[in-house]
Amino acid sequence: MKSGSSFAVRWLQATSAIFSKDIKSELRTRYALNALVMFVITTLSIILFALGGEAASSELMCGVLWIIIFFSTMSGMSRSFVSEEERGTVLTLQLMTRPSTVFFGKLFFNFVLLSGTNLLSIVLYLVLITNFVVRTPAIFIVVMLLGTMGLASACTIIAAIIAKANTKGTLYPVLSFPILLPLLLTVINGTLLSVEGAPFTEALEEVQILVSYFVVITAVSYLLFDYVWKD
Repeated sequence: MKSGSSFAVRWLQATSAIFSKDIKSELRTRYALNALVMFVITTLSIILFALGGEAASSELMCGVLWIIIFFSTMSGMSRSFVSEEERGTVLTLQLMTRPSTVFFGKLFFNFVLLSGTNLLSIVLYLVLITNFVVRTPAIFIVVMLLGTMGLASACTIIAAIIAKANTKGTLYPVLSFPILLPLLLTVINGTLLSVEGAPFTEALEEVQILVSYFVVITAVSYLLFDYVWKD
């Protein structure tokens, strides 16, 4: 029992060290953060010009919100493992720590980064798009949280897969879209229910799908990461 608890403590310390390293590196360079924020601001500005003060349907506005989140994610999340390749720190990490600590450290970092940028996207969207009104906040918050968790999980393993590829920028969205399509369809439906003012019970199916998606993607990614990381 004691050896098991000490292993868990060492695992948590190593995972938090990976997370802390990525946070400090991102705060120093702000590459992914700047890319995400600039994409959100630019896209929202284009949408406002395109609408020209006209009101769009709720279905369209819910889809546009998640299109912004999806493409902003594509613009910044690929750096999770590419930066390790460029700095030549991959071999050091392989020698110094377990693959599982690298995976979960990167996953936590991506979740925190996506949570911040998605929160910015939502706030700006609610302020600038006047006809986008959330009538059931509980559905909206749960869908956004689970959607962000699913995005972070899927994007982490995809970033690891494409890190050694020659066409990283092109390959990342190509691989991500079919994997993220079930997630995107579900979060759009859930967001639409929150805008229409549906009771929370009507969104239980979407919530169950999002929880299942996160659990399955995270479990499969954890099982595959050892082979991807050492290939």
